Amino acid sequence: MFDATRPAHAPTDHPKIRMGRVGILLANLGTPDDYTYWPMRRYLNEFLSDQRVIDYPKWKWQPILQAIILSKRPFSSGEAYKSIWNHDKGESPLMTITKNQIAKLQAAMHDRYGDQVMVDFCMRYGNPSTKSKVREMVAAGCDRILFFPLYPQYAGATTATANDQFFRALMEETWQPATRTVPAYFDEPSYIDALAQSVEHAYAALEVKPDILVCSYHGMPERYLQQGDPYHCQCAKTSRLLKERLGWSDDQLVSTFQSRFGPEEWLKPYTVDHVADLAKQGKKNIAVIAPAFSADCIETLEEINEEIKESFEEAGGETFTYIPCLNDDDAHIAALGKVVEDNLRGWLE
Repeated sequence: MFDATRPAHAPTDHPKIRMGRVGILLANLGTPDDYTYWPMRRYLNEFLSDQRVIDYPKWKWQPILQAIILSKRPFSSGEAYKSIWNHDKGESPLMTITKNQIAKLQAAMHDRYGDQVMVDFCMRYGNPSTKSKVREMVAAGCDRILFFPLYPQYAGATTATANDQFFRALMEETWQPATRTVPAYFDEPSYIDALAQSVEHAYAALEVKPDILVCSYHGMPERYLQQGDPYHCQCAKTSRLLKERLGWSDDQLVSTFQSRFGPEEWLKPYTVDHVADLAKQGKKNIAVIAPAFSADCIETLEEINEEIKESFEEAGGETFTYIPCLNDDDAHIAALGKVVEDNLRGWLE
């Protein structure tokens, strides 16, 4: 159906082209190709050079990044990645999980739309690049592409920079496909329900019931909030909807922010500090979930389950339970599929 053909009424010397398919391209943050120095340095250089992530003037930031940060941080970050690396497959957990997510979503979309759709993924930083996947989709006959950043809550440093890279890739296409970008899905009922189910299943398996659930979101400078970024508000709504879906009271759930970087004030409370405060206040048993991450990665498997856990235990905490991200759970795939279907309306029914 999608073999290359000449357009109707075209002359015989017109090149054959493929067209008529819809590409569904999901994007996540990215991952280094390996945890050794040079792959880590390439990845961190791309990530930390993004002015959506670090918006300091280039003349000020780049000398610091190149001469100081990238001479040291690849070693420490590499050790962190090594501790969680999927050594059997030679890739990070984020890559493994994303591949599993896409395989399930491909099957679901094929059942729904058949060969009309092509489902794939890209990474904002590292491989597979956004540019390479856009090129593959256009070459495969996708004259429409739905671009889906896998961030439930919108932030300039995540959703926006993924979209930026997608638009840059389109700039290199001679015949650009029609495109749509998927908006944040922080209040999508099926996503909230999937989160709630993950909490319920985790709690049901515990011998000691947690005193409180900590919803730990990736942080960002407070300045971004003042500039109009909606991330903080969308995180707050996700937590509220999760609490309501679980039927809990206000004192059973708290929102915090992790992964602070640099000298600025970031969104508070800071997870690493707040879990210690909870332990000192007598809440000796806590659970932590990361609703802003669609897949487990360095920030959850290493930062939450090691650094933040250690902060809690050193302050007198006794039972620390990390509830994994939704990953390739069937309820999560169904939620992502619902978001995709909603955004394909008018293209495919």
